[in-house]
Amino acid sequence: MNPILEWGIPVIQWMQSLGTWLAPVMQFFTFLGTEDFYLLILPIFLWWVDIGLGIRVGLGLLLSAIINAALKIHFGLPRPYWVSDEIRAFSSETSFGLPSGHAQNAIVLWGLVAAWSRKWWIRTLMVFLIFMISISRNYLGVHFPADSIAGLLVGGLILWAFIRFWEPIKNQLRDLSTGRQILLVALAALLLLGLGLGSLYVTRERAIPTAWIDQAAAAVEESDPIDPTSADAIIANVATFFGISVGAILLLDWGQFKPEGTWGQLIGRYILGLIGLILLFFGLRVLLPTEPELLGAIFRFVRYALVGLWVAYLAPRLFVKMRLA
Repeated sequence: MNPILEWGIPVIQWMQSLGTWLAPVMQFFTFLGTEDFYLLILPIFLWWVDIGLGIRVGLGLLLSAIINAALKIHFGLPRPYWVSDEIRAFSSETSFGLPSGHAQNAIVLWGLVAAWSRKWWIRTLMVFLIFMISISRNYLGVHFPADSIAGLLVGGLILWAFIRFWEPIKNQLRDLSTGRQILLVALAALLLLGLGLGSLYVTRERAIPTAWIDQAAAAVEESDPIDPTSADAIIANVATFFGISVGAILLLDWGQFKPEGTWGQLIGRYILGLIGLILLFFGLRVLLPTEPELLGAIFRFVRYALVGLWVAYLAPRLFVKMRLA
């Protein structure tokens, strides 16, 4: 086993020896780092709290997810329960392990919220969430401690870059026409897509050890087979990044949506927005074909781009039209 990972085996064993009563607690914190939770919580930042914060956390999280997927494929390292029958798997994953996406995305998302807020208790809560989400992955047996540490380091670098360069870049884009801004966003999306797919291409001849596949299948019954070279996550994250970016440009250019409102407006806004989000996310998945593979990838991009556009632009337009904003 890789020595970078091996020292983490006894650490995970010690954490799991604390008792199975911790499993539901750790699964709860792990849920706070999943795509399903982000779909529920991220729109609140833009629709309820602050447009600028909503755009920052959305783009920061997606950029982190794209980089994380590319790094996982580049390193190609296993998860603990893939290689050790001494580790109990309380959850399962199909992608490579290092760096931890939960840890990396948590420090970017909640770090941006902490940087935005001036309240000490919110900042303290954000640090607590980052810590708990990160260690939950170790207890559940799906990440080595080295994975979590690497995720925090990469995420911390992305967080620093966002805080350092967000305002200068925003000011530069503000001087450009809407069309040129969208063109730059399209070029950025192509670059990110190339980064992700390029990592798949350069590692295309690397075989996944059969022992990993067998051990993973034995550790978690009825789990999905590991598929660490899938491009689905890369396509989805780049498409959502593109959709939110275009939506943000159009929303700021329109300039008539404000997140303030009564509790009735806020709740109505969230319910209506969530209904549209669910219809796009799940409805289009049923309607759009997945085969052949190339056509399925194109439609996957379209679906996720529309989800991002809905959150950042189409839903706010509808809120104003329905007098919910």
